[in-house]
Amino acid sequence: MNDQQIDIRYHNLYGRLAGYLPKNRAAVDQFQRELKQQVVEARAQAASKATIPSVKALAKLIETNGIVRMYVTQMVDQQPPQHKTIDSVKDLLECLNHIATTAPSYNPNPNDQNFFPMSSLFTYMMMTPAGENIFRNTEFNDAIRNILQDWCSFLDSSDSQYVLNEGIDGWLSKSAYWYNKLYEFEIPDQSAPHWGWKGYNDYFHRQIKPECRPIAEPDNPKVIVSANDGAVYNIASNVQPLDKFWLKGQPYSLINMLNNQYVDRFVQGSVFQSFLSGADYHRWRSPIDGVVKHAEVVDGLMFSDAESAGSDPTAGTYSQGYGASVNTRGLVFIESPDPVIGMVCVMPIGITEISSVSIQVCKDNSVSKGDELGYFSYGGSGMCLIFQPGAIEHFTVPNRVSSSNPDSGPPIRVNAQIALAR
Repeated sequence: MNDQQIDIRYHNLYGRLAGYLPKNRAAVDQFQRELKQQVVEARAQAASKATIPSVKALAKLIETNGIVRMYVTQMVDQQPPQHKTIDSVKDLLECLNHIATTAPSYNPNPNDQNFFPMSSLFTYMMMTPAGENIFRNTEFNDAIRNILQDWCSFLDSSDSQYVLNEGIDGWLSKSAYWYNKLYEFEIPDQSAPHWGWKGYNDYFHRQIKPECRPIAEPDNPKVIVSANDGAVYNIASNVQPLDKFWLKGQPYSLINMLNNQYVDRFVQGSVFQSFLSGADYHRWRSPIDGVVKHAEVVDGLMFSDAESAGSDPTAGTYSQGYGASVNTRGLVFIESPDPVIGMVCVMPIGITEISSVSIQVCKDNSVSKGDELGYFSYGGSGMCLIFQPGAIEHFTVPNRVSSSNPDSGPPIRVNAQIALAR
């Protein structure tokens, strides 16, 4: 793969479009070099961080599972030589350990912002044939999930507070304040250390000010509201129980999306899919009034892009629809008292680093339009709202303009109207 092909593929990665990976690909190379240097220096000074249990478990898996060892070794070897910083499986493990015990810094340069360190580490590896295979391997994927969960625990802790400062690379700097629209959010105590946030994740899933996201016509059950902030990725109708979700057209496959639950209720219905950027509000809410019939988190893939029937440099662009069928995701089924609306599924989708989908409601809970259902920890993600056939009169926000660029979708805000029911 030459640099032109790499640039085309990188340009279309979901992480770049959503703002988690740098707009400038050279910043990925710089990040990898600095990460490797930090690990090498720590090793030379006998100051390496203690290996966390989840990284030890991945090392053991690679050692004992021949298929995993083969693909991981090939993935490292198949990186483009001009962009190869990670030279061995040992390098990879040490870098993962460093990332999982470090909080991300803020970068005020919009072209070099690199908020997803693990995605940056895997950028070139994911583009290799072996990488495409290993990130779909169940055991390897589970091992990576465990590392991400350890990282999430670190970001929950006070040990991650050090990046919540007002320095140039701090998340409370003037640049970060405007980039993340902190003026729209509730700040615990701006006069306190770290402005009162207990850890990085506490900052990340901060609460919005109610007046900044008013509920559209709360007493009108026919008005369907957005479950999240973000941008429209796709609006589809006549969705089928089984379809080839891996193709470039990105048809939705309900049995896969819904973990084979309540599928018959949604056949030939509609899907409203959106994605969130790093600066968006990362809590999600109910689009309707109703009763929760079922709520669960389905563990799935995280670092897998659609191949789109071959070597397609734009495959990452289409990976949001693919991710709706294979990624880690939440499922919250809500039954409306209005029989025309019927059941709606709220499906938050984890993407790359987002291994934490937290659901705050349970079966038989009554919810009102605009009530909080859950949140994502650290990073961006996606959302699908799935409607029964005949439930929607029409969507009141347009679909994205470009079929090849998910970044072209119109913006949406949580609690704002997106559709009218029949």
